Amino acid sequence: MEMKEEEASDGCDVDCVRERLKQRLQSAMRTLRKSINKQQFYLQFSGTEYEVAQRATRGPEAVEACSTGQGLRDGKCVSCGLGTYYSGEQEQCVLCPSGSYQDTLGQLSCEPCPSTEGPGVTGAKNVSQCGGQCPAGQSSSDGFRPCQPCPLGSYQPEAGRVLCFPCGGGLMTKYEGSLSFRDCEAKVHCAPGHHYNSSTHRCVRCPAGTYQSEFGQNYCITCPGNTTTDFDGATNVSQCKNQLCGGELGDYMGYIESPNYPGDYPSNVDCIWTINPPHKRRILIVVPEIFLPMEDECGDVLVMRKSALPTSITTYETCQTYERPIAFTSRSRKLWIQFKSNEGNSGKGFQVPYVTYDEDYQQLIEDIVRDGRLYASENHQEILKDKKLIKALFDVLAHPQNYFRYTAQESKEMFPRSFIKLLRSKVTRFLRPYK
Repeated sequence: MEMKEEEASDGCDVDCVRERLKQRLQSAMRTLRKSINKQQFYLQFSGTEYEVAQRATRGPEAVEACSTGQGLRDGKCVSCGLGTYYSGEQEQCVLCPSGSYQDTLGQLSCEPCPSTEGPGVTGAKNVSQCGGQCPAGQSSSDGFRPCQPCPLGSYQPEAGRVLCFPCGGGLMTKYEGSLSFRDCEAKVHCAPGHHYNSSTHRCVRCPAGTYQSEFGQNYCITCPGNTTTDFDGATNVSQCKNQLCGGELGDYMGYIESPNYPGDYPSNVDCIWTINPPHKRRILIVVPEIFLPMEDECGDVLVMRKSALPTSITTYETCQTYERPIAFTSRSRKLWIQFKSNEGNSGKGFQVPYVTYDEDYQQLIEDIVRDGRLYASENHQEILKDKKLIKALFDVLAHPQNYFRYTAQESKEMFPRSFIKLLRSKVTRFLRPYK
């Protein structure tokens, strides 16, 4: 578009002409964007028809050479994977032959296996697939044949090892080539949650932060990551729980969740969150479901109130399980949220999303969340439990004008007709009170 200064007049100076031209350009861009979004690659503008030109595909001669150790796949350069190498003769990635392996991406050759004994596999991705390894119960100086069976009083549970583990405490095995500590002639076989102490010849409970799920073992397994157990004597990795929780929240959208969610929460936790929304915004909470053991005499409690003071305004408090969702607005501008658990029973806990919205829409939000029809049908309840739909719903509840950004087809695919009808009537009445 060309701006002509001679178009300026007393009624519209040069700046005015420039602004009008900018508006025409923006209008053309919006029209083009809408056409492309609708897969319509033609449009009309200022009485002239235009068609979007398609760029010609690049010919084979235009394909760039791949880097070292890469081959072409669907026209793109891709590094040769594990168990393969790039063959210059064949100009492609090929499998490592039997007797070799490759455990690194993008290589030009394969590594020879330490031993040529035993049936190796084609395309071996690591040395353990080479074949010729010492089996469990045996060892050698390099983990490959020839091998020696573990002597009496020792064992080896894995293949390809260079030593055998001693039973300890003067314990012996019944035969050579033993596979596990259970083959050691211990004076007692320990139950899960315990390990055998070779010095005292007694079973000891696994300490907190560890577990043992098998009988007759002489060790406990450390919990993964930042997890730990509630007590000692754990028998399963599922008893390792994440303890992290709490924090300061203040964004437009977010959620609070019990520690270790969706696994059972730990005992004796005390989590505190604070939601401090931006200026002139209020808080909306949705509790899709919450699982707290009812037989625990309210030992595990979730409470939301204005501040840490027990006498401050309380918005929500529960110590029970509720599988029906509920939505509500905070009775205070800020929220102090606490979750406490005792040493008793545990449960799945909760994941509670929240959103902040412009306080000018307080009347509309209250009108929606207090309407019993929002929770009346199972279809409506499922919406409040669906994370994707909750996000879309929050977009409308937090910014009601965004309701009109969704096409009728999108709305029909996402929500049942009864739900759309409920929202449309309330949002339209609020935004267009005089129509």
